[in-house]
Amino acid sequence: MTDRKVVHTRHVLAVKSLAISATYFKDRLGFDRDFTAPGWEFLSFGDFKVMLGECTDALWARETGDHSYFAHCLVENVDEVYGELGSRGAEVIHRIGDKPWGLREFSVVTPDGHRITYGQVIS
Repeated sequence: MTDRKVVHTRHVLAVKSLAISATYFKDRLGFDRDFTAPGWEFLSFGDFKVMLGECTDALWARETGDHSYFAHCLVENVDEVYGELGSRGAEVIHRIGDKPWGLREFSVVTPDGHRITYGQVIS
C-alpha cells in the first residue's frame, strides 16, 4: 500500500455571487482571505480551507438537499466556535449537541445553501 501524505486540501464551491459568499464566509463564519484571483476567493478557517468560484448559472446548493453538506470540520473547542459563529450572525441550522457517535456538533449554512458541520470528539 502506498504511504499517503496529504499536504493540503481545499474544498471547491460554486457560488452564485462571489462578493456575497466571500463576505459571508469572512464576516459570519470567521474565515480569513488567503488570496483572490479573477472569479475566485481562497479562504481559511485555520487549516480548513475553501475555494469559492463564481458560477452564476450553477444550481443552488440548497436545491440539493442533504447533498449540500460539503464539510465536517473537527475542532478542539467546538463550544467556543459555536459561540463565535453565533455572535457573528452565522445561520445555524442544527444547534450544538452531543451525538451518539461520540461527537459534539453543530451545523451552519451559507447564502448558497452549502452546509458545514463543526464537531469535537467527546472525551
